[in-house]
Amino acid sequence: MQSLRQILDKVLITICVVLFIEMTIVGTYQIVTRYFFNSPSTISEEIVTYSFTWLSILGAASVFGKRGHLCMTFFSAKFTGRKKAYLDIFSELCVMLTAVSLLIYGGYIMSTENFSQETASLGISMGFMYAVLPISGVIICLYGILNLLDIFKVLSSPDVDRYGVSAES
Repeated sequence: MQSLRQILDKVLITICVVLFIEMTIVGTYQIVTRYFFNSPSTISEEIVTYSFTWLSILGAASVFGKRGHLCMTFFSAKFTGRKKAYLDIFSELCVMLTAVSLLIYGGYIMSTENFSQETASLGISMGFMYAVLPISGVIICLYGILNLLDIFKVLSSPDVDRYGVSAES
């Protein structure tokens, strides 16, 4: 299972890096054409906008996979051991339910309903632009399953009482 996590991590990071590099190059091109040649490029603006959308959503899925997402720990920090593990299981299930209902199901509906609509400058289907939602939903669910398996391993280990105990304690 760790190999699947490593593959997902590498693929997502590579896609995000490529998108960031592409945004930097196209953004620089846009600035040069606007200020030096007084001829703004609408195509480059659309490319940067949609690339930023894909980068943000795929980056969020990557951060979720590393369990580095924002959370309010004032409640969960009060628990350790089995209670903390059960709380983390509940949290993972809630996130996965949200990913399935909003990102996968909702994103699929948005993609299919907007497939015939094209972007203004690029002429690419808007369904393709919205496809990042169900893709990231599936990735988040895969990471959620991997995270759940990790938590279940902790629950079955003799060191379960150390789960959630910070190094500072």
